[in-house]
Amino acid sequence: MPEVKTVIGFDFGSKYIGVAVGQTSPALAQPLTSLIVKKGNLPWEEIAQLLEIWSPDVLVVGIPLNMDGTEQSITYLARDFLTELKNRFQLPVFSIDERLTTVEARSRLFAMGGYKALKKKSIDSIAAQLIVEMWLENR
Repeated sequence: MPEVKTVIGFDFGSKYIGVAVGQTSPALAQPLTSLIVKKGNLPWEEIAQLLEIWSPDVLVVGIPLNMDGTEQSITYLARDFLTELKNRFQLPVFSIDERLTTVEARSRLFAMGGYKALKKKSIDSIAAQLIVEMWLENR
């Protein structure tokens, strides 16, 4: 695999998709945004714009699983999203187990600003940041 410099991570959801960007040297990640899924239509134009701006080498998608490792309905949608990313953008796309990222994202936001900081868009983009951080640590 060629040297990875920039990573974009996605926290897939049926209403919102959190997005974060990371880099490998030094291994850092930051939240970018949360995209709205309107009536089941994925925000492909917005994703394309983000990829054009950041020119990532790799994409990472968090795959939601139950705590016992079994799959749920959103798991299949996240896998479909991952496949569509590969097909549309011709970039390497990796999956990562995202169990507890939302819990950790809420914890980080609460620590920074209490209950007022717990906004849905912020939670999703911080969860995406955690997905990128996990991928960077485990690659």
